[in-house]
Amino acid sequence: MTPKTIKKARKATYHTVMQVLLLGIGFLYIVPLVWMVATSLKTPAEYTTGSGFFPAIPQWQNYPDAIKAINFAQYLSNSFIVAITATIGTIISCSLVAYSFARLRWPGRDILFMILLGTMMLPAQVLQIPTYILYKNFGWLDTFLPLTVPFFFNAGAFNIFLLRQFYRGVPMELSEAAKIDGCSHIRTCFSIVMPLCRPIIAAIAIFSFMGSWNDFMNPLIYLTSSAKFTLALGLREFQQQSGSQYHYMMVVSLISMLPTLTLFFSFQKYFVGGLTVGGVKG
Repeated sequence: MTPKTIKKARKATYHTVMQVLLLGIGFLYIVPLVWMVATSLKTPAEYTTGSGFFPAIPQWQNYPDAIKAINFAQYLSNSFIVAITATIGTIISCSLVAYSFARLRWPGRDILFMILLGTMMLPAQVLQIPTYILYKNFGWLDTFLPLTVPFFFNAGAFNIFLLRQFYRGVPMELSEAAKIDGCSHIRTCFSIVMPLCRPIIAAIAIFSFMGSWNDFMNPLIYLTSSAKFTLALGLREFQQQSGSQYHYMMVVSLISMLPTLTLFFSFQKYFVGGLTVGGVKG
């Protein structure tokens, strides 16, 4: 065999091994999802006795029964209100702050940016008690305000860092031309820079929506009325009330996953592109 043939054979072997390895990892991740679907279609006797991985006869009636057993429509509406509002607040606040750090020059900019990155090392638990006391004094307890308003003022240093790196890749000549035409910095940010950075904005929107949608701790701390519970809290309440009706719990869990899965697969191209390009810019 020639050296060229040996090199091709090694390359083919490497790719084959990597594909098998990735398929194995993917299988490990998909098994819990398949188990959830199978359990959601079982009768109580089947998952109690552990008769098999898949149901003997799929119980499709479990889905409408589960939706009737839990205040699903109310919980779903609350989750959408919180997640969409938080996502909008994240995009607005992060875009403005990142634009200032990336495109404007002002005293102490770099020092303040380093301090901002340093806040990423603070555990969230350190701030829970002070923020709870603050929101209590504001009269915000048992409302959606603690779950939405903070995102319009502090949406996370990591998101700002990603946007800043991407904004620095936009030519400054565009901002200068907009300034000559009489555009303010805010209009330049929203009308010129942001449209050129759709991939990273889409990635941050997905991160923010998924984080708010799946958040359990903050709604648990600030919400007390059942009518204002999100899906995460509603599922917990249903578990406490129904005991061992795991087939209904799997139904609600699967349905609650659909919005985030739909969002991710719909904007997957922007999500991957935003992380890839944003990570190498500037």
